[in-house]
Order: sequence, then structure tokens, then C-alpha cells
Amino acid sequence: MMMIELIFLGYFLTCVCANGVADVVLSCSLVEEGAGLGGMGGGALFTRTPATLVLRDVAVAPDQSLETLTAFVPPSIPDPDAILLEATVSSPEIPNSDVLLHADCNDQEVMCEISSYTPRGSQESSDPAYFMVSLNVEGVDFSTALILQTLTVKKDQSTLIQNKLRLPLSQSGTILTEVIFLVFTHIKSVSAPLRGDVLLNCGFKQQEIPLAQEVGIEWRQQHRGKGRKVLEMKTRLDDAEGSTVVHAERMGSSMDAAQLVREGNASVTLTKLKVLDEGAYICTVSIGIFHAQQVIQLHVIQPPSVSLSEEKLVLKTKSPQTLSCHCTKYYPLDAQMEWSYLSPTDTEPTVFPDQGSLSSHRQHSDGTYSQSSHLTVPSSVSPGTKITCRVSHLALGEPLSVSVMVEAPEPDSYWWILGFLVVTVIFFYQVIR
Repeated sequence: MMMIELIFLGYFLTCVCANGVADVVLSCSLVEEGAGLGGMGGGALFTRTPATLVLRDVAVAPDQSLETLTAFVPPSIPDPDAILLEATVSSPEIPNSDVLLHADCNDQEVMCEISSYTPRGSQESSDPAYFMVSLNVEGVDFSTALILQTLTVKKDQSTLIQNKLRLPLSQSGTILTEVIFLVFTHIKSVSAPLRGDVLLNCGFKQQEIPLAQEVGIEWRQQHRGKGRKVLEMKTRLDDAEGSTVVHAERMGSSMDAAQLVREGNASVTLTKLKVLDEGAYICTVSIGIFHAQQVIQLHVIQPPSVSLSEEKLVLKTKSPQTLSCHCTKYYPLDAQMEWSYLSPTDTEPTVFPDQGSLSSHRQHSDGTYSQSSHLTVPSSVSPGTKITCRVSHLALGEPLSVSVMVEAPEPDSYWWILGFLVVTVIFFYQVIR
């Protein structure tokens, strides 16, 4: 029963505030890797167990109201079956942590996953124990990976041990931890134009006493099952002269070593973007035996150029005409073309019931696409009608339209010739007289 109450409480973001700080309670999942499918060659299975994370001393901005925040009440009777982690986050602070404070009020889902973490060169059962926490907020550019380190709990005969994790519980039934290292991004997804430049945001924080003086940054790209290293940098946080080593495999990629040391800014700049640069970029920050990462999605976009095959459309009395709309050099692939007309007697355009035919996509050497739509214009269309091709595409803020006006048919050339001959004969007749 106690476990049910704890899980129910965890679905709400609850806070207790004092001196400009708050305690945030999040409903999470403890993710564990299980055994593979025996004899079937399957990959590892993952199990998820409900858990609760209490973030202590989250900074609250001075202009934030504290009256609407509800106090978190720990279980009156500690439950060794409950997974309840308590983490102090005053140093280092979580950037943009106010997003967590107001997620519940804004109907935003906080995605929280906890997993056991083993630092490089350590044993799984080492003391202290470590956890990796991944936090994401739906619909907001907030993503953070935290590394938690357990705190020492004095054991006696009354100390409870958490049944699943085999760790001692505090008197309030929590596993006491502190945040020692975090990697974050303020922008989880970014779109940038073809042949343009982009900054992919990534940063890190650690406790005031550094975990280590040497920091390593690696940026990798993953797209459609293929991966490549983009840039790697190693330097010392004590800013020792000549300690920075940079290896850029993607031409036009760069980082600022000074900002990395001074601000923990591990962002990378990519210039002259190509279609091949699209994908997921993984920022991995390593300090000593610890490392964490963030993933940023890069979308390359290029708006189309749109034109019509005719600058003016003169109707023919005996046969329909073909009007083409050319949509060229765009990315990504999806583009929609729609034909409509506005007659002289109408106030609103009407979509053609027959949208004509589409050509196949043509891909250019730079990865962009082109496509054409061909509309058969019947001879019954009234002169003065405006025909419009409307193109929608991801790279366009709003649909792009091009139009042509239908003009009355010209007289047949036979009557022009006959009239010219009659005028000529009359002229010579007058001269001869």
C-alpha cells in the first residue's frame, strides 16, 4: 500500500520552498538491462521499475511565487520496496531548472529515467554507488544527464536496506545522493539552411572541487544507421598553456577551448552545411572516470524555388493547354503542390478537381530535389481567371504561390491573312486609280 501511495505522489511535481530554493519530486523509471532472448539471438531486454526522484535545493528565481508550490511529505513509514532517490543539486545547479518547477502547471510531461552507472575502471559493487539520471521535458528545450553519487549512511541494527538496489536507506526511507556531474543542452533540435552555419549547444557542470583537471569532448554524428566522428577536443581545466589538442574530422567544425574551460561550454559550430550533415549529434563530455552525453537533432532545410511554365496563358478555342508548375532545389523531400483558380465572378479561389499529374522526383548532386506538376487547363475556362500553383514545404514559413492570368483567345491567323490581303488590294486599287 505504501508503494502505491509513493508512486501516486510521484506523478505530481511537488515542491517545498525556503530561502529561494525548492525540492522537486519527479516520477521516474529505474531502467535495468536484463538477459537476452535465450537461443534466439535477440538483444538485451530492459526492465522498468517505478521510482521517485527528489531533487533537493533547486534554485528558484526571485520573481517566482512560492505560494503555489506544495510541500513534499516523505512516507511516514520507510518502505524497503520503494525506490526513492534523494539528490542534492545546489552545487552544481541544474541549468534552466525552473522548467521542472512549472512543468506540472504547464501540462508538460517530465521524462525521467534512472539507471545504475559504473565509472571507468570501477567495479559494479563499489562503494559509493552511482546512478545516471536522464531528464527531458516534453515540448521544451530542456535535456540534462545527471550523475548521482550515494552519500554515506551510518548503519545500525535499525537501518533498512532497499530490497532491489541493496543500498542503505535514510531514516525517511530515501537513498541519499548528490549530483557530482551533469551534461545538458538548451536546444534539443535545430533546423539550419543548406550551405549555412549552425551552433549545436552542449555544456557541462561539476562540483566546486573538480572531479579531474582534464576534460575530453567528443562530437559524433549518427544518421540512417551510419556514424562518424565530427570533432574531438582534450584540454585541461586549469588552462595550462599548450594543453589543448583538437582533432576535427569534419571540415568546418570548431569549438572554443576558452569557453570550454571558463564556462563549461562544449558547443560545436558547423559551417557550410550539406545534406549529409543532417542527423543526430552526440556530445560526450568526459572528466576523469566519469562521462555523460546529450543528443541534438540537426535538420538541414532548403526552401524551394517555384515558377510556372507560362508568363501568360492565352486560351485556344479548340484544344486544352498544359500549364506546368516547377518546384526546384528543395530539401527535405516532401513538398505539396496544389492548383486553384479564381474566376472574375468569384470572391474565393476554388481548388481544381483534377490536380493534373506529378513528375517523378529528381535529385541533384547537392542532395536537393525537384518536381513538377502538370495541369491541363480546359478551353472552357473564362478569360480573366487567375490560376495559382500553391507550394507547401517544411522550409517555408507559409505556402508559396505563383499565378498566371488567363487571357482571351487571339483571332485565328487565317482571318488575319485574309484581312491583310483585302487591305492590300484596296490600297493598290486606290493607287492605280
